Amino acid sequence: MKLESLPKSNETKARKRVGRGPGSGMGKTSTRGQKGQKSRSGASISAWFQGGQTPIYRRIPKRGFNNARFETKFATINISDLERFFNDGDVVTPEVLKTRGIIKKQLNGVKVLANGELTKKLTVKAQRFSSASVTKIENAGGKAEVI
Repeated sequence: MKLESLPKSNETKARKRVGRGPGSGMGKTSTRGQKGQKSRSGASISAWFQGGQTPIYRRIPKRGFNNARFETKFATINISDLERFFNDGDVVTPEVLKTRGIIKKQLNGVKVLANGELTKKLTVKAQRFSSASVTKIENAGGKAEVI
């Protein structure tokens, strides 16, 4: 058996020569049809493009796990607020802050921050304190108690 006597297979199919005149059947528009985005040169539309409507991946709701749901949030209050709303010798608790309307929600507790100056002797009870706020309360002669 010789190489030239082998039966012809479909593996050596001639490539499509587009734009080579009307006789080829693939002239003029080169098998691209008439006008439109896909007939232009350099046209390539991504597989997920949906004609300008909002894509399916943006229409369906998000799913999955997110840790933000379990974040511990504290209601914050500054030393300046304690100075303004309380008298010398008062006991400051989260319940008192809420009943007086100084904080709206207790959330997971109250954190005292050190913005401002304190001159009154207060006993402050809260879930968290910044280190600077503890020193300011104690320097004024008060106490900072963690609940």
